[in-house]
Amino acid sequence: MAEEAVTGTPDAETGDGVRRRDFINIAAVSAAGVGGAATLIPLVSQMSPSADVLAASSTEVDISAIESGQAIKAMFRKQPVFIRNLTGAEMEEADAVDVDDLRDPQTLADRTKAGKENWLVTMGVCTHLGCVPLGAGEGENKGEYGGYFCPCHGSHYDTAARIRKGPAPINLEVPEFEFLSDTIIKIG
Repeated sequence: MAEEAVTGTPDAETGDGVRRRDFINIAAVSAAGVGGAATLIPLVSQMSPSADVLAASSTEVDISAIESGQAIKAMFRKQPVFIRNLTGAEMEEADAVDVDDLRDPQTLADRTKAGKENWLVTMGVCTHLGCVPLGAGEGENKGEYGGYFCPCHGSHYDTAARIRKGPAPINLEVPEFEFLSDTIIKIG
């Protein structure tokens, strides 16, 4: 009892009051938490896409000048995109193909939007090694099936941009797209 009167502190075994060591531990953990948050916030925010990347995340294309049977090349995420206005004969030819005979079986309806089956939108990158196929420009070689021809290794695509001959393993990719109006397509 004499010892307690001399120090003036409560008995440590009873747990009365907050000890100085507890306060220092709480303060140290709080400082570490604030420091960690101050470090992580800039690290995480620098991983967000910049404004120029966000601007390239979608592309709008005016298709009003594309006549039936014509195709154009546009750019989407720094890669070519082919937009083709299929003729009735090209659509019939694509629908006449037995899908079971295709390496990558897809119908024309699988590759176009309902109600707009004449508009075929595909990435202009060969699925073999990434070359740009011919066939979208006026007078370019369209291959044996009237669609696209990759001059690098001889892949032939039909009017629905499906692989028919050559080393390409799958059809030309159809990106996400939607019709904003009858004349504007938004890709991405």
